[in-house]
Amino acid sequence: MAAALRDDDQAHVLEVTYEGDGPKGFDDVIVRYRPPGRVTSSHPSHVSADYHQLKFHATQIGRFGFADLVDPKFIGAESISILQRLKDAKAEAGDAGFVLVTTDRISDGDPLNELISNVDNTLRLDKLFIGGGDRSKMGKIRKLWREHLSLAADDELREVLIGFRIKQHAISFEDMRNEVNLRFRSVGMMTCTNTTGFTFDSVARDLKRQKRNSLTREAFEQFVIEKGWLREKAASPTLNVSIQSFGDILADHLDAATDNTLRLVEHFDGRHLRDGVSWTDTIQPAVSKFLTQMRAKNPRLRLYLDAHTSVAFLAGSTLGLKSGVTVELIQKGRRGSSRWQADDERTGPAATVTSEEIGTGAEIAVAVGLSRDVSQGVREYLAKEMPAIGKLVNITPAAGPGQTAIVGGAHAADIADQVSSAVQRIRRPAGTPVHIFAAAPNAFTFFLGQHRYAMGPCVVYEFDFNNTATGSYQPAFRIE
Repeated sequence: MAAALRDDDQAHVLEVTYEGDGPKGFDDVIVRYRPPGRVTSSHPSHVSADYHQLKFHATQIGRFGFADLVDPKFIGAESISILQRLKDAKAEAGDAGFVLVTTDRISDGDPLNELISNVDNTLRLDKLFIGGGDRSKMGKIRKLWREHLSLAADDELREVLIGFRIKQHAISFEDMRNEVNLRFRSVGMMTCTNTTGFTFDSVARDLKRQKRNSLTREAFEQFVIEKGWLREKAASPTLNVSIQSFGDILADHLDAATDNTLRLVEHFDGRHLRDGVSWTDTIQPAVSKFLTQMRAKNPRLRLYLDAHTSVAFLAGSTLGLKSGVTVELIQKGRRGSSRWQADDERTGPAATVTSEEIGTGAEIAVAVGLSRDVSQGVREYLAKEMPAIGKLVNITPAAGPGQTAIVGGAHAADIADQVSSAVQRIRRPAGTPVHIFAAAPNAFTFFLGQHRYAMGPCVVYEFDFNNTATGSYQPAFRIE
């Protein structure tokens, strides 16, 4: 029962108590609900608690019938029967459920067999009060129980019996231990498979000696932690996700499942947008929507980016530092593919960051030349196309640009941090965009995109590598 205290799907279970402060005779195990919880077929209103009377015998020889419910000896008492206990408990606890759990079984041929529901173990009151006089089969039961409880009418007896359940032939200790293991496992707790020394039996006895008989959600959580019973959470499996705007479209299925792949190749001729296709209206919403869906599927993503620089930056912006998503990048290079993560401990020297005044405007341009030197090409483009730029920030690797200048994920993330810090140090009016020109591994550009919110609005540029269009830069996205 206590396992429910760690179950989010049973958040209404407030407290589990054994041998607690409850109605006498139904205080062996008490489960309290807030708001009132369980509904039964014979008790359609919600109940605030379930009170249990437990009767265990070492063998299965015991049998009982409807007449035993008025016999005090049935529950090991001298003068008060289980039905009298029930009547008193109903008067004390009101709208609650009351459960008799016993290893005994109802005797063959006893009419009580016809009254126990196989749905929820409640008494089938519709059958008990079906009509007929005191001489009828059900009338004899009603008469015995009614007179034993000193009740004047059947309606009063019905009120006593509402919510009463009888769980006969209770499962064995071994089955009960298996049930404990199943319930504990389902709520992230350790289990015990030692059949000769079941850990939780001895702990239950210790709790009784310590008089720690009441377990709220908080108390149970503290106790579980104290005992070291929490199972280490296994990391959810990483979801392979692929975005492809160029490359071998016949091989992309090797990277990720079709449902986890965004194929943008149809919008491009080589690396250039087809006529009528817009970076802002077509590519940007498709990438943002896709990655939002992927992170909803799994908080751990392995990202394959056979894609443009601007797409890598947008991916980082969508899966930003505060998104709660762990991202592993598959970086392709001369030596094949490798996995890059911001914490993969493959570090390298800091980049060289310089800043120069190139105009009087408030806007900033950032030239990232990690794979190749872009500074001169960016200056020429800015002079011709963007006179509003006031400062140019240049980033180059300590040993110079090259295909192996960045050694791994941690190195790339560290340099992305450098770039973001350099941009943030330059004061400019709110809403002023940062123009980003990058020749760098996509993993780096992704990490830089994760800083987008700190840097403010960004415009990312693509270069005409094959000199088939402008032979220079062109803007792709403006990411707000």
